[in-house]
Amino acid sequence: MTVRRPVAALLAPLLAFASIVPAGAQTPLPRIETHDGRHTLFVDGAPFLILGAQANNSSNYPAVLPQVWPTLDRLHANTLEMPVAWEQIEPEEGRFDFGWVDTLLDGARTHGKRLVLLWFGTWKNTGASYAPAWVRTDHARFPRMARPDGKTSVTLSPHAETTLAADSRAFAALMRHLKTADPDHRVIMVQVENETGVYNQKRDLSAAADKAFQGAVPAPLARRVGRSGSWAQVFGPLADTAFNAWATACYVDRVAAAGQAELALPMYVNAAIGDPFAAPGTGGGASGGPDMQVIDIWKTAAPHIALLAPDIYNRNGTTVLAVLDRYARPDNALLVPEIGNAADYARFLWAALGKGAIGFAPFGMDETGYVNYPLGAKVLDEATLAAFAEPYRLMAPIAGAWARLAGMHPTWGTAKGHDDTAQSGTLGAWKITAHYGLWSFGEPEWTHLSADPAPGVGRPVGGVAAIQLDPNRFMIAGSDVRVRFGRVDGRESELLRVEEGTLAPDGTWRTSRIWNGDQIDYGLNLTHPTLLRVTLWTGKN
Repeated sequence: MTVRRPVAALLAPLLAFASIVPAGAQTPLPRIETHDGRHTLFVDGAPFLILGAQANNSSNYPAVLPQVWPTLDRLHANTLEMPVAWEQIEPEEGRFDFGWVDTLLDGARTHGKRLVLLWFGTWKNTGASYAPAWVRTDHARFPRMARPDGKTSVTLSPHAETTLAADSRAFAALMRHLKTADPDHRVIMVQVENETGVYNQKRDLSAAADKAFQGAVPAPLARRVGRSGSWAQVFGPLADTAFNAWATACYVDRVAAAGQAELALPMYVNAAIGDPFAAPGTGGGASGGPDMQVIDIWKTAAPHIALLAPDIYNRNGTTVLAVLDRYARPDNALLVPEIGNAADYARFLWAALGKGAIGFAPFGMDETGYVNYPLGAKVLDEATLAAFAEPYRLMAPIAGAWARLAGMHPTWGTAKGHDDTAQSGTLGAWKITAHYGLWSFGEPEWTHLSADPAPGVGRPVGGVAAIQLDPNRFMIAGSDVRVRFGRVDGRESELLRVEEGTLAPDGTWRTSRIWNGDQIDYGLNLTHPTLLRVTLWTGKN
């Protein structure tokens, strides 16, 4: 016999633990906790789900912030991702200016938002464009990578101790400033560098780098992969990229360590990703960055980095689902810190949540008028904003409660792939199937009735996220999808109770209505962002 407890009862132990903060105690630092391979971001001592938005790169100035905050409000976003450039805070070597950071902190407090700071230092989209002029113009002291043709790259070399020391000093100064300027922890995470690595070559070809490449793979990495020898012997066709990944990850880890010595916020690195189906050493991502093929190398080389995160600018649903799978690992919390802001990217929120994501943020969300089409939207119009705002509106009031449940229970999720083909996954004894391009009433095989094509046919919309609360009870959220449950073993089953509602901040379930009749006879049709609690029954056959 299965004993079912209310959601509030399931949450009570964790709620009690999170609420034990003595009066007058300092606000606890944000942190990421991992239990049984599931990850939870804690902010103010409670689970937190980042419903984020990243501003355009050049929106990182006080005069532009009035064009940023309104967009976050329209999106129902709770977190702004915003660059802090090395050239901004250290325009002259040794002279620091944190005026921009203080203005950003003040705005976040006024508008009730959290912040993820993006440190644009040695790397920004693999280039050095955000390093100060005194770094960029001194190639002798701050060397660039050597290219195959003997010329210098736009990318600073990860083998230069001088560059590392300067970047680390600036980043540590930023974190030291936050320690005093941000006592309430508006800043909940920090991205260290931006899209590290290099394009159009595999690694630095300088004499110093060549010499290191001929040496043995470092012992910690050799132990991780279970092989020893030279880079070519251990990694074969991936050798140059693996070598560059190790050098880059070690560099970034030392920058992060310098910052965490001042203020130990969670830190992550974002990836300019390649093809998840590519052969080793190919795929098109930035060589050396935390792309899918070198995650294990980064995990070994960068212990101060809490997670590695994919930047997603691919509209093919099958590809995106594969990318999410690669980064959602027991040793890596899934975070989508950048995804295209065109409407067809919005459906991937459901897939990310179903894979236990701690956050999601479309890029280029402000009123400056800049667009990065074809990666993102042609124009940030009302329809485009609504594609993200509608699911955010559903999730915003329940974000903490959802994050808590997802950290305690198994999850599954998906989004429409490259066509309307149904998708299935398994949680416990149950198979969950997502169908797309269907009207809410009737079945596809009903050929005796003529009907117009359903609104979702052929359109890149639809997805669902599910949490298994107990063996026969689920929480599901999604839109533009028909969801069906069935026993994996084929036994008889049925929907015993389907409740539409919401979660209170303390995790208490609040029912707004019960679905029955037409609303469940043809599966659970989520025509718009909807939250359901579903109780299933299994027969004896």
